[in-house]
This record gives sequence, C-alpha cells and structure tokens, in this order.
Amino acid sequence: MVLLAGQTVLITGASSGIGQASAVVFAEAGCRLILLARRLSRLEELAASLKIQYQTECLCLAADVQKQDEIIPTLKSLPQDWQTIDILINNAGLSRGLERFDQASLSDWEEMIDTNIKGLLYVTHTLLPGMLARGQGQIINIGSIAGLQVYPGGHVYCGTKAAVQAITEGLKQDLLGTPIRVSCIDPGLVETEFSQVRFHGDTERAEKVYQGLEPLTGMDVAEVILFCATRPAHVNLNQIILMPTAQASTTRVHREANLD
Repeated sequence: MVLLAGQTVLITGASSGIGQASAVVFAEAGCRLILLARRLSRLEELAASLKIQYQTECLCLAADVQKQDEIIPTLKSLPQDWQTIDILINNAGLSRGLERFDQASLSDWEEMIDTNIKGLLYVTHTLLPGMLARGQGQIINIGSIAGLQVYPGGHVYCGTKAAVQAITEGLKQDLLGTPIRVSCIDPGLVETEFSQVRFHGDTERAEKVYQGLEPLTGMDVAEVILFCATRPAHVNLNQIILMPTAQASTTRVHREANLD
C-alpha cells in the first residue's frame, strides 16, 4: 500500500454522494483536496468539517463541468501551490429520466451527455498535461454498471457511461509508456441523491429504487477508490465493478418485503 499523505487530490462532484465520501477517505489518508462542484456552500461546509476532523487543507471551487467556458478557465487559474494534482477523481455525473426513448426529454439527454461525457473530457484534457510534465499522476473515472448492461429507459444514460468505459480504455492506450495510471470504478445501486436527480426531485419515486434491499453507500464506493489509489506505482487497476449483494445485474435485484 502506498501512503498518500501530502498528495493533492481533485474530486469533481464533491458536494454529495460518492464525491463527498471520497473527500472524507482521502482527507483521512492525509491528502490535500480540491473540491469541485456547482454548490459552493456545500463544499465549504464539507471543507470546514474536514479541517476540524483531519486538519485537511481544502480548496473549494464552484464550477459546472459541463460548461467548457467555465470549467477550463477555473482549472487553468488554480493558485500556484494547488497546481500539482496527483490524483484526479472524475466523479461528477447524473442521470435524468427513465422514459421510453420516444418519450424522453431532449434537454435531459443533453444534460447527461454534457456532464457525463463532455465534463469528464474537459477536466481530464485540462489537467493531464501537468501530470505528463511531472511524470506522475492517476486518473480515476467513476463509471457505472449501466455502461456495461443497458436497461429499459436507460438508453442515453447507459450510452454516456459506456462512453466513460471507452474513454478510460482510450486514455490507457494513449498513455502506455508513461507513468500515468487510469482506472474506472463501476458501481451498481448506490443510495445517494442520484435517483432524486433522475426523477427531478420526486423523493417518493426515488426511495422506491432502494426499497427491499441494502444498497451500496457512497462510502462503500469511496473506499474502493482509495484502494485503487493506494496500489504501488507498477499496479494499475483497469476496472473495478461493485454491486450490492442483492443485485446481480442492472435489471435483476432481490428485494425483501420486510426490509425497509
């Protein structure tokens, strides 16, 4: 296991869910954190908590990864002492809607494509040259089992996560011969704000997604991300798939009637 103390980790989508949990585990590991999301107040609250608990140095950045003219200048204007980024966690992503293809919203499609694909590309393309120049760095992309198995109503979301798979593999191919490591973490059902976002704030519908089973938590996924980051330099975990014990695929889930 490699100790990460003192390394700088940039986490996109850090204001909630897997991103927030990742901030906690990397803070506990002694890292400096660049927390990036749209909701600055949530980031500042998280940073204050990490400062008290772990004495973590945090830089909070309010930016939307899907907006090229916002995210790229933000990353290119980092303070001098925050420009050396050792680990990039491309976590920002979302799903919108679960309608049949012909009934889906074009604006939902655009938001998923712009965030899940373009956002990942903008951030990675901006930060990778620095990693290459320093001869050190790791990129961890958060995918989904939806990128491996399509389900009804998931057409575009599944397509964006399949793109994350392909982009991750393409990066690995292009960076062969360099010390930069590239990995993809693919979770199944994780209970975060994901379903509330998908259903545009319909809490009742979102809660039904996780009824009758014990889903993964953001912390479950964050601990796997940390494991990936702490492998020796000659070890690259190309892909890690994790699901709740009660889930076998995107469409096969075992639910207990008496489990809240």
